Amino acid sequence: MTKPNSRAHRRPPSATARAALVDLPAAGCTLPVPDMPAGREWTADEGARWDELWRSPQAVMWDDTVRGTVAVLLVYESAILAGSASAWQAQEARYAGEALGLTPKALVALGWRIVDEAQE
Repeated sequence: MTKPNSRAHRRPPSATARAALVDLPAAGCTLPVPDMPAGREWTADEGARWDELWRSPQAVMWDDTVRGTVAVLLVYESAILAGSASAWQAQEARYAGEALGLTPKALVALGWRIVDEAQE
């Protein structure tokens, strides 16, 4: 027997009850790029990728609290591209990318869309 508060007794969400999408500028984020975290020597390629990520359209939605997530993504990506990543590092890179809204699936889940304002 199911309890009254179980999922079996809940109404399915209405298709019309969806939240509005958040438009992200296709031109990217124009806010200042934060400094890379201390604690390791960053390569020039990692520095360029850091700047690229912080200038992406998704970065409009980030604050300084995601610096760590962006930093570990860089470490994981470097290991993957060098061919030295373990399976868990590849999986964590995927999770970090999704948390940051960097995949099409994550954009949909977060309710974000990239819009070119010049074409509207």
